[in-house]
Amino acid sequence: MTNENNDHTDAAGKTLWHGRFGGGPAEALMAYTVSLPFDQRMWQDDVTGSAAHVRGLERVGLLSELERDLILAALDQVTEEMQSGEFVFIDSDEDIHTAIERRVTEIAGPAGGKLHTGRSRNDQVATDLRLWCKRELLEVARALHDLQSVLLLRAEKAGDVYLPGYTHLQRAQPVLLAHHLLAHGWAIGRDVDRLLDTLRRLDVSPLGAGALAGSSLPLDPVGNAADLGFAKPFDNSMDAVGDRDFVAEAVFDLALIGVHLSRIGEEWVLWTSGEFGFAKLDDAYATGSSMLPQKKNPDIAELARGKSGRLIGNLTGLMATLKGLPLAYNRDLQEDKEPLFDSVEQVSLAVTALTGMISTTVFVPDAMQAAADEETTAATDLAEFLVRSGMPFREAHAVVGALIRAHLAGEGTLRDLVARDPQLGPHAAALVGPGVGVRMRTSRGAAGPEALPEQLQSYRAMLKTERSRLSL
Repeated sequence: MTNENNDHTDAAGKTLWHGRFGGGPAEALMAYTVSLPFDQRMWQDDVTGSAAHVRGLERVGLLSELERDLILAALDQVTEEMQSGEFVFIDSDEDIHTAIERRVTEIAGPAGGKLHTGRSRNDQVATDLRLWCKRELLEVARALHDLQSVLLLRAEKAGDVYLPGYTHLQRAQPVLLAHHLLAHGWAIGRDVDRLLDTLRRLDVSPLGAGALAGSSLPLDPVGNAADLGFAKPFDNSMDAVGDRDFVAEAVFDLALIGVHLSRIGEEWVLWTSGEFGFAKLDDAYATGSSMLPQKKNPDIAELARGKSGRLIGNLTGLMATLKGLPLAYNRDLQEDKEPLFDSVEQVSLAVTALTGMISTTVFVPDAMQAAADEETTAATDLAEFLVRSGMPFREAHAVVGALIRAHLAGEGTLRDLVARDPQLGPHAAALVGPGVGVRMRTSRGAAGPEALPEQLQSYRAMLKTERSRLSL
């Protein structure tokens, strides 16, 4: 297919609204309003939605079987041209919807001119975008499930390895490495659940709502919804074309996923630094320096951290766009796609890269455990020892705090100070030693080896449920 005439008013290049106007649109208008550069990624969904619309028109008698078949054949040809890269766009193609309808009309002739019968770009775009979200958000959720599975695998292989748990980035109490990894897995599990919940709410077909008020034609929104695989058709035509809650929800879900990935990235940056030395990156998931030969940089982790700001910005911008719009459709809603598409793309890339990085990371148990065995990490266990003897916790806190102060002032090891203390003594001193503290974490969901099997069982059950929900 070739185009030798760029006049916006010729037969091939007419806008969908040319009849109302005496001339073609200004180049400045087209340049500013065109959405084709980013919405063409919805071509598959537009073909799918158009085919369902055509079948619906034939069911209600607005198309003959011959016209239906001609248009469907043209849509099939459009699909082949899109997949092969042979589809040629022309200047008057404002968006992917215009481009496909134009090409269908070129192929099918007069029958193609009936493709848009009873349909507005308002309900068409809303339908396409929901179809796109149903497919792409499900893929994001499946990628997250893979990341959760890698975290489980690394947790299972970690065994009894432990490291410091931190609050305020200060060493707090020892925790199993498995427990730490699964903490990220549980957060990502909530992300998967949110995405699936968003998918449930957006599973509504807008097709048949028209520009805003439905149609005088005998359309079949119920049949169209079933044909497209939506759970149900719209109930209110104005809401159907004006609603972008599902986009806002999706972009929020993706922003929060980005925050969770950023948290993983921050820890990997720290853990792989010389100062921590808790982990080593595989060469395939690290970069070097153009100047410093010794460097091995955690770029994936850093970008996961950095791009979270971009994802949050996408959400903020979209919410600002939506906040002042009257019902029903406004061209402002064109601004819903770029933040959505960008967020899906960036999260998808990040999840895949982080999954590979985590799966190939080499942990350094000796460094982790040496840091976790610092004597002061036993402080809470010492206070709880006194609590078990009947002392109020606040008093026990003060007693141990005084011993910590003495230890830090150089008056002796904490173990020796505890052993000499009349309220604590040798039995309590036994709590200060390598590997002791992590074994003391015994309550449900705690960070020690006694509580881990139950958590692993629950985590595996979550993944099993997810696999069913994700059709894996």
